[in-house]
Amino acid sequence: MAVTQEAFPPRKRRPSAGSFISPKLSDRNLVQSLYLLSQEISSMKPLQFLHKRNSLSHIRKSKLLSILFEELLRNPNLVLLPSATLCFEEMHVVLQRIKTLIEDYCNCSKMWLLVQNQIVANSFHELTMELSTLLDIFPVKELDLSDDIEELVVLIRKQSLNNKTYVDPSDDELRRGVFGLLDSIKSEIVPEQSKLAEIFGKLGLRDASSCREEIENLEEEVQNQSQSGENLKSEVIALIGLVRYAKCVLFGASTPEPDCKNRKPPSETVIPPDFRCPISLDLMRDPVVVATGQTYDRESIKLWIDSGHNTCPKTGQTLAHTDLVSNFALKNLIAMWCRQQKIPFEATGCKLKVNGVRTNKTALEATRMTVTFLINKLLGLESMEVANGVVYELRVLAKTNSDSRACIAEAGAVPLLVRFLGSDVSLKYPNLQVNAVTTLLNLSILEENKTRIMETDGAINGIIEVLRTGVSWEARGNAAATIFSLTGVQSHRKKLGRKTRVIKGLMELARDGSTSSKRDALAAILNLAGERETVGRLVDGGVMQMIIGLMDVLQEETVIILESVVKRGGVVAIAAAYNAVKKLGKVLRDGSERAQESAAATLVTICRKGGLELVVEFASIPGIERAIWDLMATGTMRSKRKASTLLRILRRWSAGLDVMDGNTTTMGSSRMIALQS
Repeated sequence: MAVTQEAFPPRKRRPSAGSFISPKLSDRNLVQSLYLLSQEISSMKPLQFLHKRNSLSHIRKSKLLSILFEELLRNPNLVLLPSATLCFEEMHVVLQRIKTLIEDYCNCSKMWLLVQNQIVANSFHELTMELSTLLDIFPVKELDLSDDIEELVVLIRKQSLNNKTYVDPSDDELRRGVFGLLDSIKSEIVPEQSKLAEIFGKLGLRDASSCREEIENLEEEVQNQSQSGENLKSEVIALIGLVRYAKCVLFGASTPEPDCKNRKPPSETVIPPDFRCPISLDLMRDPVVVATGQTYDRESIKLWIDSGHNTCPKTGQTLAHTDLVSNFALKNLIAMWCRQQKIPFEATGCKLKVNGVRTNKTALEATRMTVTFLINKLLGLESMEVANGVVYELRVLAKTNSDSRACIAEAGAVPLLVRFLGSDVSLKYPNLQVNAVTTLLNLSILEENKTRIMETDGAINGIIEVLRTGVSWEARGNAAATIFSLTGVQSHRKKLGRKTRVIKGLMELARDGSTSSKRDALAAILNLAGERETVGRLVDGGVMQMIIGLMDVLQEETVIILESVVKRGGVVAIAAAYNAVKKLGKVLRDGSERAQESAAATLVTICRKGGLELVVEFASIPGIERAIWDLMATGTMRSKRKASTLLRILRRWSAGLDVMDGNTTTMGSSRMIALQS
């Protein structure tokens, strides 16, 4: 079998701390709480497709118990004996567990319930036995109950005592059917569509929307099982692959309903910029800090360093060493965010993929079958509406992991996607263009796919067209992000840096786009600024004016770009930075830690290489020396070093010494002019 029942331990739900603790209440309040709790369980709906009988049994018992509690509350002088109080306190715990169990199983994956069929049945039976034990010691005679209520308690006791673990034979047969499908996929045998339809119909997965919800629940299950073995989690991923394949085959490729569950699926959730790796643009699973103080995902930066690079990808600085220090604070923040968004999160390892699970053959074959089905749909294009649904499915699939990206590209998706980038498509089908360029972005995260995209006829021209004239800021921003991703390879960075349309498109988007698209454009510009020959084109294209205009809005991004341009751009770039000097001084005073560091480094370069006029401009900033002293006291190690250099420059200038070689010069008049200003 592809999956064994023992591979699926009970679901690890995290109820509130008070759920399973005996409450310490007054007698009346305790009975009142039991009454409300039993009423709450009585109003719950039983599980619809699996374990309906087991859940319904507990709901009925709770309804009968509520009659007992209601009868007790009618007594205005209610006083319980210690034995009754102890029994009711323990019963409160059992009812809380019953409520939690039914709620959890109602909201979890149906596939998950099915594969642990026996274990779920045991969970219900265990609670029935605990309730039976409490009813055995329940002091009926001491509570002065009516005959009807006494008979009711005896009835509940008998029902609980005679209860046995129940597994519906049809559920068990359905479970074997799912295992059979997984076995077929593992053996590279395409499942029969009729068999898929039969099994998914019995599970209540009867449309694309319910399948999407099922995939989300399975992805959440990966997170809930974070302490379980890798084999278990890889099998859950196999189930995700099965549901994704069946959704496409049975219900066709489609985009989600606008208000589906009132939230975006995990794969389409907007990731906060600080949680994205600057190299892969993907959510960081294992953030690490390099020598320059920048943070990257361990897998991405390790690949960068292993490829022979000795510089920081974001700042362009030479790395003093290649040690990687784990950023546990950021990792904890990312983990908390993932839990809130219900996104699987786990640190990657040497054999782990982005979703934190090992690749297995069943999951991989399910992905290949899904991709083959979708690509065949594109090849036999029926309509643009169908194409939009197919491309959206590819977009989501390309977001999941590296194996999916490889499968999609190997199946020949890139040239097919290029067809939907043009303005002729976007005018009539705007979402299709967005989905196509975003799919290319997701595919480009995989190193091998970067070259595929660069070498595909029309791909770069199509991406540039979306960048400059895309139908929406989202499309243009994702085109910029694709260029950023492609420029992670040096040869591609040089090639793209030679294209005037790329530079113009990025500049236009940075100036005029939405905040998120501005960030995408600036990230791509920073990568391009890593090549000296491109910096000149950036300066000619007005990068300095653009940076100065955006420095108040996107401080960190613009200052880091300015540092890179000034460092590699020579005299022309430094001269163009004249109007940025005072703004950099403001960043030294009020900027973020990262921005202050880059601002200090930029000012050092400007003052050392820009001549007297730029030093005077810097020295004339009100309160600049105080800002430098503050930075030396509170900044990062690099900030402190750069601030110390700036202070020496100011002192040499005020003493009439050349700031570059230390020779005495006649700079007195210039110094006086600056001081007077």
